[in-house]
Amino acid sequence: MSMENIEEVGSFWTSQQRQGHPLHEISYRACFKPQLPSFFIDRYSERGDRILDPFMGRGTTALQAYLMGRKVAASDTNPLCEQLLRPRLSPPPIDLLTLTGIRERLSGMLALRSEPASRFFGASKTIGNSDACLKVFFHPRVLAQLISMKEWFARRKQEGCYDRLDDWIRMVSLNRLSGHSPGFFSVRTMPPNQAVSLASQRKINSRLGQTPPLRNLAELIYKKSKSLLRGGIAERQSASDSIRLATCRSHELSYLSDGSVDLVITSPPFLNMVDYAQDNWLRLWFLGVREDSVEFSVSSSLEAWRDFVRKTFIELARVVRRGGRVAFEVGEVRKGKVLLEQEVIKSLAGLPFKLEKIFINRQDFTKTSNCWGVANNKSGTNSNRIAVLKKI
Repeated sequence: MSMENIEEVGSFWTSQQRQGHPLHEISYRACFKPQLPSFFIDRYSERGDRILDPFMGRGTTALQAYLMGRKVAASDTNPLCEQLLRPRLSPPPIDLLTLTGIRERLSGMLALRSEPASRFFGASKTIGNSDACLKVFFHPRVLAQLISMKEWFARRKQEGCYDRLDDWIRMVSLNRLSGHSPGFFSVRTMPPNQAVSLASQRKINSRLGQTPPLRNLAELIYKKSKSLLRGGIAERQSASDSIRLATCRSHELSYLSDGSVDLVITSPPFLNMVDYAQDNWLRLWFLGVREDSVEFSVSSSLEAWRDFVRKTFIELARVVRRGGRVAFEVGEVRKGKVLLEQEVIKSLAGLPFKLEKIFINRQDFTKTSNCWGVANNKSGTNSNRIAVLKKI
């Protein structure tokens, strides 16, 4: 079959922002729109099938699959990812997510401490041994509240009473931790999918003549909760194994049995294009995780990237059933001069996968990178390139 027959070029889903279910509106660097997995879920699966994403990020594939009545499996090496996804698959009852309910839960958290701690609760190579330097982002009282929340979550987990409301509040707080509007806990900084360094934030504060303002955390958490749930909650699936989440490497999916997956929809890290450790350091601080304890996948060369992809496909060959498919989204890098789908094909030698189709989704669309002066179709990732492979 010639490449002309394999490639299909077009505009396969809407280019507009915020057109999916509101539950998707959680920020994470380099995530794709929910319309992408929706297209492949509808085309290559049926209700009740198991959909896997071994690079889950914010959980777009898994959440969309769940909303479409599929079983989900999702994992990532970053523990933050599971925390961002799990509460949205199983939100607490609506009557607990009222402003009163959130205030009551926060009152218990904030009673633990009135001033910032002198030490870091879970060490960090980024901020050292003191929380005090985080005052560059947060008003002192806000910082005190955040530290109290961190200690509350840790204590509740240790005592075995951490519940769905705790899980939801922590997820929303992670998303509201820092950002570029009054809807966030911090002073004005970069958009929430990219945390700047302490030194960079000092420069931003100096340039804008700003100091961290006092924020009402309960009202901000309630407002974001209300926004996320404005589209309703997905109907709960009856199967006890309908949701499987894990924190693990893409080539070590021990939480899945052989042949248990019907469709994989995923997007791996593109070479060394994104520094996930730097982008997530502040969220990992709030989660109580050292960023240097997380194994972020970074490949500095095409050869290393191919080896990384091949190891992933060896494991996918185990968990995907015969006749199942993998939709592997690789975008574009280096101004379109490197076609990563061709590198994916090279990595599959001797593995039981057959290339069926390469979808190239091209359209004029709104990029969040516009806020950094990166225009559409000029730089960064401007098209979706998805290789669809069938397990044979």
